[in-house]
Amino acid sequence: MPEKLSPYRSYGQKLISLFARLLFSGEKHSLIGLSQMLGCSKQTVLRLVEDIRMSYDVDIEETMKETRRYYRIKTAGRTPPALPLTDMEINVLLMCRAFAENLLGVKFFNEAAMALEKSRVLLPQNKALSFHHFTSFKPGSIDYTPYEDSIRRILQAMEEKRICKIAYKSITAKRAKIFYIMPLKIFSHHDTIYLSARLATKPGRPYQTPLFDPLLAIHRTKKVELTDRPFEFPRDYNFEKTFNQNFGIIKEDAFEVEVEFKGYAANYVSERIWSPDQKIIKKGKGKVRLILNASSDPELITWLLSFGDEARLLKPEYLQKKIKNIANKIQDYYT
Repeated sequence: MPEKLSPYRSYGQKLISLFARLLFSGEKHSLIGLSQMLGCSKQTVLRLVEDIRMSYDVDIEETMKETRRYYRIKTAGRTPPALPLTDMEINVLLMCRAFAENLLGVKFFNEAAMALEKSRVLLPQNKALSFHHFTSFKPGSIDYTPYEDSIRRILQAMEEKRICKIAYKSITAKRAKIFYIMPLKIFSHHDTIYLSARLATKPGRPYQTPLFDPLLAIHRTKKVELTDRPFEFPRDYNFEKTFNQNFGIIKEDAFEVEVEFKGYAANYVSERIWSPDQKIIKKGKGKVRLILNASSDPELITWLLSFGDEARLLKPEYLQKKIKNIANKIQDYYT
């Protein structure tokens, strides 16, 4: 059995990570945000903050905004020292740049390349950047070049906390619709960029609580305008709890799924995390059973069909019937 990592080493890593984040960002960080970043409890973050204060005589400013607590290191106008990057740090940055190439679009990709070029001064002994070590596989990806202006406006709205007016055309709609939104988080999923938002009140109309918060694919936005109306970031918004709790980007009522995989699919599925609550049970030679929670019928069905006859849905029963009907139609196509 491999030797377990020392809990003190783990605590030390968290302490250094917290110190670096507060020192080099110069920004205020919420207690909740720091807890999520470090993967520990809020009580542990408080202990880390106090240890930094006591051990290093660092002035960490603590402020309250509404019910949230924020921390930052006071720099008294001084610029933090420029520290040299390690070989591994620069390689990780180059990997991030290459792997996100198909998501960035031409202008953003060039800006990322320029930022890395500027970082040459932080390399030990002016070491050359190894751009040729990494690349990305592009077939099936979306060209985000035409949407760079929209992304910049959304980023500006997020920074300035201003409501956006967006013309958006869903994949099934015949024409674009106008939405007023509070942009909250941009994220990627399966090589697609999405915007998680909250609906804002339309001018001159009373606010009506929607059934679902808007989830907008960036490449389906036709126009983005910034309004003069500010918004407060919702205190109850938690991206991790909303999106990273079960299978499916579409968030409807969650339901339990049980699937049996064999052959190649069994190995493929076992290598990945599909839902944080998943259970993978070995069922004899070359078979596994996956149990998880999902929130989207169409996404689950499409995913299961991609494995062909190496995936068999056991639960829920109503989805078994849907997949059977689809399989019969496919068979008809090739009869």
